[in-house]
Amino acid sequence: MTSTYRPNESKREEFRRYLEKGGVVDAITRALVALYEEAEKPNNAAEFVRRFMGATGPDTAEMETIKNELMVTREKYEELLRENETLKEKLQKYEGGQ
Repeated sequence: MTSTYRPNESKREEFRRYLEKGGVVDAITRALVALYEEAEKPNNAAEFVRRFMGATGPDTAEMETIKNELMVTREKYEELLRENETLKEKLQKYEGGQ
């Protein structure tokens, strides 16, 4: 049982050293300290950490707005496609009649 435990432990240790060497541990620690020191804790701690660490991109509320806008845009697109087909049919009737 020890032989199966040791490789896992050495892999964990190797991974820990990798994270430390890459500055990941320090970056996460700084983000967590900043969150701890916030006077008013944010509703979404994970979002705070992402933003603190420089993640660029929309937050959850912005994503919801973007999704809704996309849905409305898709509906409008489908409506315009149907209208376009109707107009093409009408145009063919008038052009074909001449």
